[in-house]
Amino acid sequence: MSPRFIALALAALASAAPWAAMAADTSPAAQLARFAAEAGRPGQPEQGRLFFTSTHGGKWSCASCHREVPTVAGQHAGSGKTLEPLAPAANARAFTEQARVDKWFRRNCKDVAGRECTAGEKADVLAYLVSLTR
Repeated sequence: MSPRFIALALAALASAAPWAAMAADTSPAAQLARFAAEAGRPGQPEQGRLFFTSTHGGKWSCASCHREVPTVAGQHAGSGKTLEPLAPAANARAFTEQARVDKWFRRNCKDVAGRECTAGEKADVLAYLVSLTR
């Protein structure tokens, strides 16, 4: 791994400390570091934004339910159920339970992309979501 990647991963983990008091068992920064390590590269926010807002062969994108800029509540395109904001800046509980992170990435990637997302795609999407401010 490159020194830059290691520095980014360590910075992400260090920034997780404020979330620790609120988090169930993880933080957005820790999840970003995990996916970046699996991908062997840092998440790329612009690539994440493009993935999030694009369709991938189906009729839905992530933004179909979570909005173009997911700092506000969304609505499931099929059921109409209200969804909490996805961006951690707007939802302190977002990405704070690893089991839920894995479950929803698996489920939503299958809905949007017709397959599980790669670690790189997850890192990119999470880098985009973490970059957003209210």
